[in-house]
Amino acid sequence: MKSRLALLLLAGALAACSEAPPPPAAPKLVRTLIVGAGATAADGAQRSYSGEVRARIETTLGFRVAGKIVERRVDLGQAVKAGQVLARLDPTDAGLQATQAEAQRALAAADVARYRDLKAKNYISASALDARETAFKAAEAQAQLAKNQASYTTLVADRNGVIGQVLAEPGQVVSVGQAVFRLAPDGEREIAVALPEGEVSGFKLGQAAEVTFWAAGGATGKPLTGRLREISPVADPVTRTYAARVSLKDADPLLPLGMSATVRFPSGAPGASSLMVPLTAIFQKGNQPAVWKVGADNTANLQAISIAAYTDGGAVVSGGLVGGEQIVAAGVNLLTSGEKLRIAPAAPAK
Repeated sequence: MKSRLALLLLAGALAACSEAPPPPAAPKLVRTLIVGAGATAADGAQRSYSGEVRARIETTLGFRVAGKIVERRVDLGQAVKAGQVLARLDPTDAGLQATQAEAQRALAAADVARYRDLKAKNYISASALDARETAFKAAEAQAQLAKNQASYTTLVADRNGVIGQVLAEPGQVVSVGQAVFRLAPDGEREIAVALPEGEVSGFKLGQAAEVTFWAAGGATGKPLTGRLREISPVADPVTRTYAARVSLKDADPLLPLGMSATVRFPSGAPGASSLMVPLTAIFQKGNQPAVWKVGADNTANLQAISIAAYTDGGAVVSGGLVGGEQIVAAGVNLLTSGEKLRIAPAAPAK
């Protein structure tokens, strides 16, 4: 019995030794892309934003005295000339004050004339005449002030431009300096854009931009060169975007205000190579972003990269990659260095 059991155990051991080893694991199937082709081309690294034409300097106009508006002579969007009357206040009170001040000036003038005659005859002292002279000068200044105040009831344009906003209407009582109109003077034009808070850190003042206008035909259809002139340091509390201004080179100073425009910012320094890769291709190794490059023998090799900015379309790569290299497009967290890969065939074009 024991010998039979030993033979059975020996036979089982021999059978186990004769089994073939398990087949090696199949290489992972991955989807790849060629850097510099399709959506990863340098043109795709440009960031585009919608904007509108604005005047570089916008002046708020208001009356220098308080009162009730009785007349408004211009409308929104109307072109005005320097010295043109824009609106008027009720002049009644200012006219009465000017009349009163003029009467006081006339009385002081007559009074000082009499004192001069008396002084010439040595009937009064020099100090008495000096007091009357001083009173006359004060009355004269008050009369001139009242006359100026009366003239301030008429609001005039201080330069040529376009009325960009009407902020008060006839019948409204306004205070001193309260905004009534916003005037966009003729001259330099800019493009106002709003930068998302997630991308504003990737912009620098003086950065080059290309501006195209949505209007068809004419000079407005030609792209213009611009520069990022200004970025607001504070985000809009409602939209959470940062207001920015792009100055234009060789732009028509009479470019219509409010015209829609598209502003494109090439990423990176002028002349530098910038490529776009999808966010799914980024492998974060600590604080260093990287991608998996596919070697000639279909092995995965980790390549550190430099990212200029993150956009909705992907990451703008400014270093570490060159056009024509093949990288893994998805599933990067499941790979290891030197691992064999199986490349998925490209999806057929639709």
